[in-house]
Amino acid sequence: MPDDVEPGVATGAADDVPPVADDAAPETSADASGSAERGPVTWRELGHDFIRPGRGQVVLAAILLVVGMALVMQFRTNTAAAPYESLRRSDLVQLLDNLNQESRRLSEEITEQNELKQQLESGAGQEEVARKEAQARLETLRILAGTAPATGTGIVMVIQDPEGRMTADILLNAIEELRDAGAEVIEINDSIRVVASTWVTTGSDGILVDGRLVRTPITIEAIGDPHSLEEGARFRGGLVSEVEGQRVNGSVTITRSEKVTIASLHTAPTNQYARPA
Repeated sequence: MPDDVEPGVATGAADDVPPVADDAAPETSADASGSAERGPVTWRELGHDFIRPGRGQVVLAAILLVVGMALVMQFRTNTAAAPYESLRRSDLVQLLDNLNQESRRLSEEITEQNELKQQLESGAGQEEVARKEAQARLETLRILAGTAPATGTGIVMVIQDPEGRMTADILLNAIEELRDAGAEVIEINDSIRVVASTWVTTGSDGILVDGRLVRTPITIEAIGDPHSLEEGARFRGGLVSEVEGQRVNGSVTITRSEKVTIASLHTAPTNQYARPA
C-alpha cells in the first residue's frame, strides 16, 4: 500500500462513477427543490374534493353556519325592536298613556262583572238583576252590530283631499287606528256605519266602503275617549302624518266633542249558509 494513501479510503472512486446525462439534470433539480409545475386541475379532482371534504373544510363550514344563524337572530331582534327605537320620547309617553287608560278601563269592567256576579249569587232580586243585565247586553250588541243609534263623547275628523290622492288602504288604516285607540262606534260621511264586517276597497269611481262610494272631504265620527282617539290619529306615522305628507298632500282637522251622535244603521245581510247550532 502506498504511503500517501490513507487507510480505508478507496482509490479510483471518481473514475468508477458514471457520468450524469444532460437531460436528467432538470428532473433531478425539480425533484430536489419541489417546485415542479403541476398540470391543470380537472373537474374529476374538484368533484372528488367536494364530495369528500377534509376535516378543515368541515370545521370551517360549521363555524360559518353558527355565525350565519347568529346574524339572522340578531337581525330579527333588531327588526322587532325597530318600531319602538325610532319613536320620539313624546310618542312613547303617549303610547304608555294609552296602555294605562286601557288597563284602567279593563279593571273597571272586571270590578263591574264581579259585583254583578255577587248580586246574582246572593239571590236578592236575582231575576230583576238578570233581566237588566240581559237588556244591557242586548243594547251593547245592537250598537256593536250597528243596528242601533249611539251617542257619547268622541271626535269628528275631516280629511281634505284636494288632489284626489286618498286611497282605500289609508282609509282602512284610519279605521284600524281609531279602533286601536278605543273607538266603540265609527261612522263615515254621516251615512256609513262601520262594523266588524265592513270592507274597504277601490272602485272605478273612487273609494268604496261596504260597496258605497265615499266622496271627499271625508268626515269620520268616532265615539270613545276624545283624548285617546285624537292622539291615536296624530301618532307619528299615523293617519295625520300620512295624509299631510307627500303621498296625499292633504289636511286633517280633528274636533273633540262631548256629544257625538251616530244615527246611521247597518243592515245585516241574511245568512245564506250559517244556521244556529
